[in-house]
Amino acid sequence: MKILVLHGPNLNLLGTREPGVYGRASLAEIDAQLVSWAQQRGISLRCVQSNHEGALVDSVQAAVSQQVDGVLINAAAYTHTSIALRDALLATALPFVEVHLSNIHGRERFRQRSLLADRAVGVVCGFGALSYRLGLEGLVAALERQADERN
Repeated sequence: MKILVLHGPNLNLLGTREPGVYGRASLAEIDAQLVSWAQQRGISLRCVQSNHEGALVDSVQAAVSQQVDGVLINAAAYTHTSIALRDALLATALPFVEVHLSNIHGRERFRQRSLLADRAVGVVCGFGALSYRLGLEGLVAALERQADERN
């Protein structure tokens, strides 16, 4: 199984950016934990972070030719604004799980709207760095269930 992990804008600042909201774990620490968990289960994980919308769209589109099975995505601010990222996810038809470190539903009104959630396999938010692990576990379970249904 191959999974693409996408991190949106400003997540490269994790660990120092508003630690009261986003926690103290760095993006490198989060990625290392995800990779370790995935390797123990024989899952290939590729992690990409970009502050640029087009680079994230390119990564989603390339995932098809790279035979990626699903996407774990924290689109960060693009969650609330990027029709282009939504369209790329829908065009590839890759199953995806949306994750957020903070509880977006308890924050500013503009952060409470997601352009991705209605098409996601699931959404995990509010558990800090653990949101990524929970989202990854959920995505893997959904992909395994999908494979079982095909067989």
